[in-house]
Amino acid sequence: MKKLILFLTLATATTQAQDLARRLYDAHETVKEKTLTHRRFKHQDILPLLDSLNGQGPLSVSQVGQSFEKRSIHQVKAGTGDKKVLLWSQMHGDEATATMALFDIFNFLKENNDGFDSLRKTILANVTLYAVPMLNPDGAQRFQRRTALEIDMNRDALRLQTPEGRLLKELQQTLQPLVGFNLHDQNPRYSVGKTGKQAVVSFLATAFDPARSINDVRKRSMELIVGMNRVLQQFVPGQIARYDDEFEPRAFGDNIQKWGTTLVLIESGGVAGDPEKMRIRQLNFVAILTALEAIATESHVQENIAAYQIMPENSRTLFDLLIRNATIVRNGKRVKVDIGINHNEENADSARTFRYKSTIEEIGDLSTYQGLKEIDATDLTLTNSTGRLLKLGQVPTFILKKGDSIKYNLVNGFKIDAIENKPPANAIKSK
Repeated sequence: MKKLILFLTLATATTQAQDLARRLYDAHETVKEKTLTHRRFKHQDILPLLDSLNGQGPLSVSQVGQSFEKRSIHQVKAGTGDKKVLLWSQMHGDEATATMALFDIFNFLKENNDGFDSLRKTILANVTLYAVPMLNPDGAQRFQRRTALEIDMNRDALRLQTPEGRLLKELQQTLQPLVGFNLHDQNPRYSVGKTGKQAVVSFLATAFDPARSINDVRKRSMELIVGMNRVLQQFVPGQIARYDDEFEPRAFGDNIQKWGTTLVLIESGGVAGDPEKMRIRQLNFVAILTALEAIATESHVQENIAAYQIMPENSRTLFDLLIRNATIVRNGKRVKVDIGINHNEENADSARTFRYKSTIEEIGDLSTYQGLKEIDATDLTLTNSTGRLLKLGQVPTFILKKGDSIKYNLVNGFKIDAIENKPPANAIKSK
């Protein structure tokens, strides 16, 4: 009987969490920060937002540090609970998805009379939030991963040569939060295991030692991730993965877990047709708020961490474009090859926009890989319009012909209309 009661209790809690996630997902548009419409916003763009939040409802904003180039770094605080939670985003300057989601959460927390007052009361009464959006404003200015010192801050947890890294450790050591959320973006070409499905979101309960031991601190990470994975599966089924948990002794996530704060890593991957990651922003909003509710109520302790350990790991099996079974001619001999092409972003307009520069990443047998887009080039011959031999690293500009008939015309790795000779707009730039 006790087992039956426990099962029914867990089932009820799961259903309630799923329902809450759906309601948050549907309500996101009403609280979404409308001024953040693309990933390449700068430090000066968020300063007015932070100013407007200070003193609004439960929110208070304070400057807690500055970057190497003297840009201010701010903390948004909310709640009065005894469970402290520290969240930070844009440790890597070009990983801005969660920064947008944090501002959406700030907007949500200051609302009322919208059907979520009970959730806000539960979170704010039991949790004190400390959120640092844009920890690396110098990197954000350039839309680059590294700090102005060209150091990867997430490999600076031991030497602490960056002021931004020193600030993060100081916050962890001073606040001693129960849970920390380390919010990142990952390469959108990760797949969920070998499924060929794009990893939209990946989670990680970072290891705190080379043996990848599990203590109570790391177990809590796994419990929270199991819950977040379950609620997100209803929106992107089969597209949630687990990041590799090999111990990295220089990384902040691994060390913060070792220093006694439960660390949850969230990686925003990719969604086809959404280069600005607005859909994943929405998923971050849902995942973080449902996790905060689980922390506030301690409902995460009901989760079975075996469900974390069977989550499929990220795998690098995707190309942006995969051309299968093309024929190339070398010294009069016909050779069948697959060609993997990726569309890489290059900053433009002071890093506020970008252009795609595509490259040939792999040539040969790619039968174990998938493409976000694919071309079946069976019985087609590849002809390089420049006359050069097909090589790795080249910009993929060529045609695929059957006899004298052009079937595909590629410029910079994008299919173009063979008659108009014009590439699609997103082959040039996107905002």
